[in-house]
Amino acid sequence: MPSDQKPTVVLVHGAFADGSSWDMVIERLEAKGYAVQAPAIALRGVGVDAAYLSSVVKQIEGPVLLVGHSYGGALISNIDEPNVGGLVFVAAFAPDTDEALGDVTPESKDSILMSALVQRDYPTGMDGETAPELFIDPAKLREVFAADLPLERTSVMAATQRPVAASAFGDRSGSPAWKSLPSWAVVATEDKAAGADLVRSMALRAGAEITEVESSHVVMLSKPQAVTDVIVRAAEAVRTRAAS
Repeated sequence: MPSDQKPTVVLVHGAFADGSSWDMVIERLEAKGYAVQAPAIALRGVGVDAAYLSSVVKQIEGPVLLVGHSYGGALISNIDEPNVGGLVFVAAFAPDTDEALGDVTPESKDSILMSALVQRDYPTGMDGETAPELFIDPAKLREVFAADLPLERTSVMAATQRPVAASAFGDRSGSPAWKSLPSWAVVATEDKAAGADLVRSMALRAGAEITEVESSHVVMLSKPQAVTDVIVRAAEAVRTRAAS
């Protein structure tokens, strides 16, 4: 493995979304010569989703930079693979040991997400049993999630959103990777979903290098260059660290 090898950037989407939420960032990273993966996350629980992400990471040769948006931040916090060299939290949660997202999200004074959630049921595949999953009310998605995007775009996002299992908010996080890895964070100052205040406080606790961007929760869509710049800065730091 070349000592100056660029890390593979693994972009982890959050709840209500899929890998296409990173499209504009992927274009910019690939133009700079980075290998990029944006795996599909099932959104069924921090433990099971982190285990899947871990399986993706361990099959990548060479160094990896993990980037998580929103719920994806909880997943990258729970990855313990030796080839991971750094973490980037993009409007993302960074939970500590034994924290559950459902415990900490109500602490945010900026978030209005809880009032916009709609509960439905999905089959668990176990003897006809069902479990609750959460959507954002389509009529409220733009205000909560993406107020700085065009209405035409947010209407599509509302129609194509992917639900997250309600149980995911009760999963307890493990020992966080940010305690041993360098971290960076993008705080979207107009984030009404995760909550700018909660994201900022978690980033500070993680010792992350923080960049604040005036944006809604989906900062990678509204300000893709600003997010790309942070990722590239982190990737260069990971590359230098791996070569030392």
